[in-house]
Amino acid sequence: MANTKRQLFIKRRLRVRNKLRRVNAGRLRLSVHRSSKNISVQLIDDVAGKTIASASSLEKDLGVVGKNNIDAATKVGAAIAERAKKAGVEEAYFDRGGFLFHGKVKALADAAREGGLKI
Repeated sequence: MANTKRQLFIKRRLRVRNKLRRVNAGRLRLSVHRSSKNISVQLIDDVAGKTIASASSLEKDLGVVGKNNIDAATKVGAAIAERAKKAGVEEAYFDRGGFLFHGKVKALADAAREGGLKI
């Protein structure tokens, strides 16, 4: 029986997340979600179950509302790095979910690294 795209995505997301939890115990998680129209990222403390900081292309002050391209991903990555610094976070692990580390997801990660966040 063939798997659907959604089933493959879920399997990939669980595989990535479980591997990262084993390797990076005690660190915060930088979780990315990409839709067809927007991209968002959250800095999550899994121990406390709280979101420390977040950024999205839906925010008007970033100037990329409704856009989902590499430029928007770069601005969102820079914004999350700035907000993480303000919250006192210097390092986190990058949870790409089921998305491939290519294109917009890679641009977001690179911008966060350039902003001073150790991923």
